[in-house]
Amino acid sequence: MAAGHHHHGHAHGALSGTDGRRLLVALGLILALMAGEVVAGITARSLALISDAAHMLTDAVAIGLALVAMRLAARAPRGAFTYGLGRAEPLSAMANGVTLVLLAVWIVYESITRLIAPPAVEATLVLVVALVGVAVNLLATWVLAGADRRGLHVEGAFQHILTDLYAFLGTALAAVVILLAGFDRADPIAALLVAALMLRSGVGLIVSSGRVVLEAAPVGLEPAEIGNALAQQPSVVEVHDLHVWELTSGFPALSAHVLVPADCDCHAVRRALEIVLRERFEIAHTTLQVEHAAAPGLLSID
Repeated sequence: MAAGHHHHGHAHGALSGTDGRRLLVALGLILALMAGEVVAGITARSLALISDAAHMLTDAVAIGLALVAMRLAARAPRGAFTYGLGRAEPLSAMANGVTLVLLAVWIVYESITRLIAPPAVEATLVLVVALVGVAVNLLATWVLAGADRRGLHVEGAFQHILTDLYAFLGTALAAVVILLAGFDRADPIAALLVAALMLRSGVGLIVSSGRVVLEAAPVGLEPAEIGNALAQQPSVVEVHDLHVWELTSGFPALSAHVLVPADCDCHAVRRALEIVLRERFEIAHTTLQVEHAAAPGLLSID
């Protein structure tokens, strides 16, 4: 096993060329639709269409950042960046989350002004564009469904496009209501629903990427449980300074100090603990410092 190469296969399964191509295709589809939507939204005076476009903008950003993050994360560690640039991924997710929240706030404000004084909406145009949006999103979802969704970024892009689909269906529904009932306020109401979707995914992105940036233990790994499992192994006196964190999605790391009896083979213990961590908790990147506990009767110098 070559040093320096031990973590790539697992952490960045998302690095095949086909995934990059799939993301590029999805990006192209979304950018084209977005441009059309902004124009249509302004022409038809539809805030729902403009808010869909804003949501898609963050999708496009998510996919663009996913492509960049895949490139960066693939680079071998060098110089000061001893972990490589895997952290580019949670940072990009965080930037995206903040953008989503800011845009959502703007849309909420605009919707409220339009609920007070609704402009006349060209509902036929809105309906046509929203249905095209549904079709393009289904196509983009189909393209991305084939990609490896283990990486945070690919999964993120996929979830985004899925929420887009709901946003477009809401907009189409609003257009139908306007056509049938002449209720122009249906448009800002649909825009508010899209803003709610944006807030939900934006806050979700900020929270999940914040966990990684703040070195929280990966979801599903309980440090206390791991500590107990290690302490229960034969010839382990105690475990302290246990840290579990995530370098980037799907790549947990652990470090700990382990005390063993004075007459014990500390290397054998370390190997046994590494096997427990790998098999029970799927943590392959471990740094264990194994030390002998002071022999009884000797003065231990602290």
